[in-house]
Amino acid sequence: QVQLVESGGGLVQAGGSLRLSCAASGRTFSNYVMGWFRQTPGKEREFVAGISESGARTFYADSVKGRFTISRDNAKNTVYLQMNSLKLEETAVYYCAANPGYSGTNSGQYSYWGQGTQVTVSS
Repeated sequence: QVQLVESGGGLVQAGGSLRLSCAASGRTFSNYVMGWFRQTPGKEREFVAGISESGARTFYADSVKGRFTISRDNAKNTVYLQMNSLKLEETAVYYCAANPGYSGTNSGQYSYWGQGTQVTVSS
């Protein structure tokens, strides 16, 4: 089992920045691909960014490329999502997720999920 706890959400103006964190506990963090997803009411959970076990490879949704950066610190069992130039439509609950080996965008392939953190982008 892997337990994930997100933090760092909040209210930010459009164009602003936030940094989300996700602390992991349980099994060996460095064995897991980590991902960030987001969801708004009535919509499916949407992939945002992912990072390989070592951090050597990252992958992003097209909508966030160039503005968001995913990173991880395996010594601290933590994955981060730096979000810049936030847009109104990016208001959502953001979730981190983990899986042992799948480096992709399909939420169904991720085994473990945090409880989510709310990000609200205002005008």
